[in-house]
Amino acid sequence: MSKLALFGGEPAVKNKSDDIFKRNITKEMEDAVLKVLHEWKMSSIDITKEFETAFADWHQMKYGLGCNNGTSALHCAMFGAGIGEGDEIICQSTTYWASCLPAFSLGATVVFADIDPETLCINPDDIEHRITSRTKAIIVVHYAGYPADMDRIMPIAKKYNIKIIEDVSHAHGALYKGKLVGTFGDVSAFSLMSGKSFAVGEAGIMLTNNREIYERAILFGHYERHSEIENPELKNLSGLPWGGYKYRMHQMSSAIGLVQIKQFQTDMVEIDKAMNYFWDLLEGYPGIRPHRPPKDSGCTKGGWYASLGRYIKEELEGLSISRFCEALRAEGVGTYPGCNKALHTHPLFQTVDVYRHGKPTRIAFSEVDVRKNDKQLPVAESLQKKVFAVPWFKHFWPEIINQYADAFKKVIENYKELLPGDTGDPEDLGGWFTSRR
Repeated sequence: MSKLALFGGEPAVKNKSDDIFKRNITKEMEDAVLKVLHEWKMSSIDITKEFETAFADWHQMKYGLGCNNGTSALHCAMFGAGIGEGDEIICQSTTYWASCLPAFSLGATVVFADIDPETLCINPDDIEHRITSRTKAIIVVHYAGYPADMDRIMPIAKKYNIKIIEDVSHAHGALYKGKLVGTFGDVSAFSLMSGKSFAVGEAGIMLTNNREIYERAILFGHYERHSEIENPELKNLSGLPWGGYKYRMHQMSSAIGLVQIKQFQTDMVEIDKAMNYFWDLLEGYPGIRPHRPPKDSGCTKGGWYASLGRYIKEELEGLSISRFCEALRAEGVGTYPGCNKALHTHPLFQTVDVYRHGKPTRIAFSEVDVRKNDKQLPVAESLQKKVFAVPWFKHFWPEIINQYADAFKKVIENYKELLPGDTGDPEDLGGWFTSRR
């Protein structure tokens, strides 16, 4: 067996270029951005409307609303869905904060649910017992590109007549049983920031088939589009943004989006091929499992944003995930343990009084203290020692991907050498946001 690089051996990854992780920036994309600049249309909405139509058509949805980021798209979705003071939304705790935090500004609160240990999406078995008369919506996050179990979630929402808001920020182009995610619920929101798989800059978009949700979202943060409102009741009260927000998308981002629509399918196929090839090379190796849907399930991970692997330390005699990742980094693999921390463990969801209500904001308008439910989230709380970041290949270049797979094989085959120097995992693993190159 080759000597581990951590102990002075030759690293398995010999390719020093990052090109395999870089995106395809085309001349058409550059020209589209420059056209907006030369025509001085950065704050107009004509190109944004074109992009909204194209994005909605791709998903076979009626309405798209471009926003300045994914957080504002989620905020608009919540307001559009009628979430307000005293309402509760159910959301998994392991996610990026924007999946649920905008509810605070609407006077609503978050009831956290646990995650499925394999999909890392909301556990359908942990939803129904959390529903109360105050529950307004379930936030379904397709976490790290893995489609949530919509077949089991949708009937719950229908049974209790509550809304489904899909957060698709990790899962652009992903399929659930052959159907695009973001098309199941009442409304969906996507971050399109520069780190995402479908990236256009700092931007976001909301999709819905519900005209009322669409018009309420316009009323909330898109004052310049109030002429589009048809509902007489809303139209009579239009003219100023109800939320006091200005959420329009920057048109350089819209222009990039129009180009991305045309090339993303091709890019996504190559990413999917590369990532599945990588995991297929590691099939059967102990200690690790891919975070991907079963083959022939009709489910895919789209652009594989925030790619993760699952770690089973018991198969490597208890080797800590920190020591495992340390050895991989020495071999040339950019990895680290953990993912998004469980949100319910942050003081913002426990003690912080954001708006000076005299009590923690999370329970400022609640009839009951929803924080008591946080004790029932064992999977979310233990996750950081069970997942790790994997390379996000943008190109199917087998000769390079093989080197990264060899690095994993090498560390696993030599894991016994890592045990003596293993000091275990620190208490603080993971982070409050996810970033990928």
